[in-house]
Amino acid sequence: MAMFEVLRKEYSDYLQQCFKMSDIQTFQKKCAERYTSDSDRKAAIDQALRDTLLVILSENSSSNVNLLETYITFCIELCRKDLATASMPVMLLGDIFDSMTLDRCEQLFTFVENNVVVWKEDLFFSACKNNLLRMCNDLLRRLSRSQQTVFCGRILLFLAKFFPFSERSGLNIVSEFNLENHTEFGSEKSEGNDLEQITKDDDKSEVKVPIDYNLYRKFWALQDFFRNPNQLYLKVHWKVFSTHASSVLSAFSSFKLEEQRNYPSMSVKIDSSMEGSHKETPYFAKYLTNQKLLELQLSDSNFRRYVLLQFLILFQYLNSTVKFKAETHELKPDQVDWVKTTTEQVYALLTETPPDGPIFTETVKNILKREEHWNAWKNEGCPPFKRPTSDSSTDIEELRKPKRPKRRIGDVIRDAQTVGKYHMGNPELTKLWNLCPNNLEACKSKERDFLPSLETYFEEAIMQLDPNAMVEDEYKKVNDGNFGWRALRLLARRSPHFFVHGNYPINKLPEYLETMIKKIAKDRPQTQSDIKLETEETPPPEVNDQEFNEDVLKQESDQVEVENTDTKGRKLTKVTPVMVAKLSEILKNDWKKLATKFGYTSEEITFFQGKPTPYEQCKKYARNLGGRRCRRIHGEFSIYPRRFKIHGSLCRVIEVE
Repeated sequence: MAMFEVLRKEYSDYLQQCFKMSDIQTFQKKCAERYTSDSDRKAAIDQALRDTLLVILSENSSSNVNLLETYITFCIELCRKDLATASMPVMLLGDIFDSMTLDRCEQLFTFVENNVVVWKEDLFFSACKNNLLRMCNDLLRRLSRSQQTVFCGRILLFLAKFFPFSERSGLNIVSEFNLENHTEFGSEKSEGNDLEQITKDDDKSEVKVPIDYNLYRKFWALQDFFRNPNQLYLKVHWKVFSTHASSVLSAFSSFKLEEQRNYPSMSVKIDSSMEGSHKETPYFAKYLTNQKLLELQLSDSNFRRYVLLQFLILFQYLNSTVKFKAETHELKPDQVDWVKTTTEQVYALLTETPPDGPIFTETVKNILKREEHWNAWKNEGCPPFKRPTSDSSTDIEELRKPKRPKRRIGDVIRDAQTVGKYHMGNPELTKLWNLCPNNLEACKSKERDFLPSLETYFEEAIMQLDPNAMVEDEYKKVNDGNFGWRALRLLARRSPHFFVHGNYPINKLPEYLETMIKKIAKDRPQTQSDIKLETEETPPPEVNDQEFNEDVLKQESDQVEVENTDTKGRKLTKVTPVMVAKLSEILKNDWKKLATKFGYTSEEITFFQGKPTPYEQCKKYARNLGGRRCRRIHGEFSIYPRRFKIHGSLCRVIEVE
């Protein structure tokens, strides 16, 4: 640290002497005499530059702008000779602006504008762009946009020249609006202005124009819609806007302006000593909203042009396609017609507004036309601008090259077949097709086996069966239909326990899956939790798979046997006529197939066909079926479009679907 202080002090002395003599070569030689690393030397010189600037500012209380510009130029040359950090000139400028008044800052900013080419050099751009942006933003915070409007505009124009078009920080890509720009105006009617009619005193023959509080309120309320156009897509806001806009435009139409008319002066009186050719029209960044000033503002041609131009910009936004607009932000057909009609009215008023109304109108149309191109560019993601390259030399070289004759497709296919390859006409397809010439072997490849292992797929379900996991039944994987469907497919492909012998139907799917998961957990390498599951919940090992399966899956059969034994103590449910009629209506077209399945002979079927209609035939057959016992018939059969189940020793036809 002490070494750095000594080095900084020496460089400060050298720097002050060389700056007074404008001798960079001497300073460079003195820096070369000290054998230090580049990083240490640059750090010491950077601090010496700050110290020298502090001396200059303290010795020149008036802050001589020319001297400061010379010092910054001296610093730029040091950076080009790799003696100082490339960001130092802008950092010094930021310090200078912080220590000066706004008037002096405006004078020094001319130096910043004139050296925009320097800041865009490769040496300075990457190192200085953030510091320049921070410096400009600090200046804008100090300035008043209503009093130092010109200086604010100069800063913004400088940033536009300095940063490339593709710099996303200044593009407003998502099309946000400055919602903080509120326009406040009188919310209560001024005394004596409720029904007052202000007229022009310089022409007694002119028609009187009523300028009351109602017109004043409508006029300044439009600024809220210009500030946030998206609210116009709401029906209520659109109605308010269209009403206010029609009233204001009607007032403009009735309040004509003439070329030779003496307008009431709204500006500060210009010094009479100034020549007429050098008189400038006063510029107002933001107009006052006092109600008493509205008559004078309507008489100002510039004021009228600003308002009409706001209408045109708003209408263009409503009709244009913006990438970040919501789907609901679209005008209705009647709104589109209103905008079209009102746009024509605004252009007519602009043409009538002196001076040079037609020329001003054409200029506005050209500007808005160019705005459409910018909008399209932003919708495309703001691609960088590139100069078109001239391809004339390239085309000439290509013409001079001899063209190879194109091979016939038949020859290409023949040559590929000779070496056992395929030619598909597309490079990617050809590459894919030749990875494995034998398609069947390619399908059997182990790489195409996407089935997971039983242990991997059922790992979570096995853990949930552990009582210590305390997982409620409704949250278990076995109760998930999607999990169960995939589990059955995986068991059919991977598990030896899936296909078992026996005539008993399976139980409910969750219970069946729990049984199979216990078997899978039993077969895999045992963990502590698996041993606990096996000892607590699995059947004894001496019970073979066939007996265990029958014990698990015979519940439905046992239930049928219980029902059969219960019939000894109670009467069987009789088939009612309503049931017979309903069954006959369902089976009237297919009862012969059912009779064949039930073992009826052809003579019996012919006997049932004695009835005139299929419904009567089926009804007679159903009555006979209700009292007939079916022997050893158990299973399912299908009669399109319904499926039936024959269950139990008694014939019970149950509609399944």
